[in-house]
Amino acid sequence: MSPTSLIHNPRRFRRSATAAVAASLSAVLALSACSSDDSGSSESSSAEASSHDGHDHGDEPGAEAQEVDAAEPRILTTYDGGYLTLDANTLEVISDEKIDGFNRLNPLGDGRHVLLSTGDGFQLIDAGVWTEPHGDHTHSYAGDPVLTDTVFGTDTPGHVVSHDGNVALFGDGDGKIQLFKAEDFLDISGGDGDDVPEPTVTETDDPHHGVAVELSDGTLLHTEGTEEHRDTVVALSSDGEEIASSNDCEGVHGEATAAGEAVSFGCEDGVLIYKDGEFTKIDAEDSYGRTGNQSGSDASPVVLGDYKVDEDAELERPTRIKLTNTEDNTAQLVELGTSYSFRSLARGPEGEALVLGTDGKLHVIDPESGEVIDSWDVIDEWEEPVEWQEARPTLFVQGDRAYVSEPSTNELHVVDLSNGEILTSAELPETPNELTGVTG
Repeated sequence: MSPTSLIHNPRRFRRSATAAVAASLSAVLALSACSSDDSGSSESSSAEASSHDGHDHGDEPGAEAQEVDAAEPRILTTYDGGYLTLDANTLEVISDEKIDGFNRLNPLGDGRHVLLSTGDGFQLIDAGVWTEPHGDHTHSYAGDPVLTDTVFGTDTPGHVVSHDGNVALFGDGDGKIQLFKAEDFLDISGGDGDDVPEPTVTETDDPHHGVAVELSDGTLLHTEGTEEHRDTVVALSSDGEEIASSNDCEGVHGEATAAGEAVSFGCEDGVLIYKDGEFTKIDAEDSYGRTGNQSGSDASPVVLGDYKVDEDAELERPTRIKLTNTEDNTAQLVELGTSYSFRSLARGPEGEALVLGTDGKLHVIDPESGEVIDSWDVIDEWEEPVEWQEARPTLFVQGDRAYVSEPSTNELHVVDLSNGEILTSAELPETPNELTGVTG
């Protein structure tokens, strides 16, 4: 498993700064989890900001915000026809935004904003809570959440990756990558003026269902391929020169970053690791051993991933997870005795590997040894639906709390990750689907 060879004939990729704020909100695009879709495309990466027909957002975000004693985190969850914003502690519904169609949420990484995938691109949500530093202390604020008029245009919005203050948006339908600094979003007051940050844009060779991540030194990693085939990951320097490349990742999908800024990309026959300027392939134990969904942690060099072995299955329900150690480039499989879904993987505050099983338990795994430390009862037993858009129990972690949805009862549960205690449960007015949150 030696590092793959570097490419010695570097190519320069075009990077240009361009504003990308779309004019109106079209019907929300039903995105595919693992394939691109040409519907609902945006004609240009640059557009103008204006009010959306049929939406009255009132005052600018933060205009009615009040100072509060401490940061007030919030949770957002989609449902069929909109999304809810909740108090992260009480699960009280703060707002209910109606949006037609299937909606997807992506955390931006600044503790305040979330990106909503729409037909025009990535639309900015101001969750209405934030904290500002002031000398040796901070001031926290809370106001009404707002779906702003800011849209970063792309054709078929796909993965959003936030890492170390850098944000990368990938457009599956045009192969466009938009790069931002998360801190630049904290100055947005209304989403329709000069305070909207302008992305740096990189164009990939062909549209495909891909992903990109920008590292702390400005290195940009991104996949390459077509709608029919993808197996390549490229590393570019901050000035757009190619550092390294590998085409040894068949069906490349998703990424996760571990401690030490090692990045793992999922393949159909293993994982591909980028670290210290080079790629290393870690082969799967099976000829077809697909890892497509992963979760990393700054507190651990180990990446948690799913593991599937049936290439022909309409829906495989795996019972093993994969733990990839990016320090020594080894991997181990752990049998859980229960299946899980692509929304079942997360990491705890100390780097614990967390898996929400179809047995209704939240399983806590030591990422180094693979030992299952705890298994806490949280929800009833469930079965993963065949259609990926259908609501299924979902795990989201914020700080030392896990949020677990239970669509069959419209409930959301808050779990203390120090002991497995359910701190709060609430029945929501809609059936929860995707989950994300902001720290405030």
